[in-house]
Amino acid sequence: MEKIIISTDKAPQAIGTYSQAVQVGHTVYCSGQIPLVPASMEMVSADIDAQIIQVFDNLSAVAQAAGGSLANVVKLNIFLTDLTHFPKVNEIMATYFTAPYPARAAIGVAALPKAALVEMDAVLEL
Repeated sequence: MEKIIISTDKAPQAIGTYSQAVQVGHTVYCSGQIPLVPASMEMVSADIDAQIIQVFDNLSAVAQAAGGSLANVVKLNIFLTDLTHFPKVNEIMATYFTAPYPARAAIGVAALPKAALVEMDAVLEL
């Protein structure tokens, strides 16, 4: 199957050897998004709420570039440097998603790129 590379300036540009997303058939694999503001490529804030919102906004922009939306997410992976922030993820996620919710994993990690507190990646089905 053909791979289609998804790219948008409405989400942070890749800071390594990867694409923002790759589509194969009707499935889109989104790379991890951290809370960088696309225009400046700087961290949105040190505040966890602002970081979670920015990550969801970045994932949303990539999903839109692929011709979908967060409603197309079937699997979401959440990486947190502090799992006590997990309730905040749930609270903010509820403003971006409606039932039925995607499958999801939340993983505690020691560190993330650019000292982010949160990173998320997603799989979409268009």
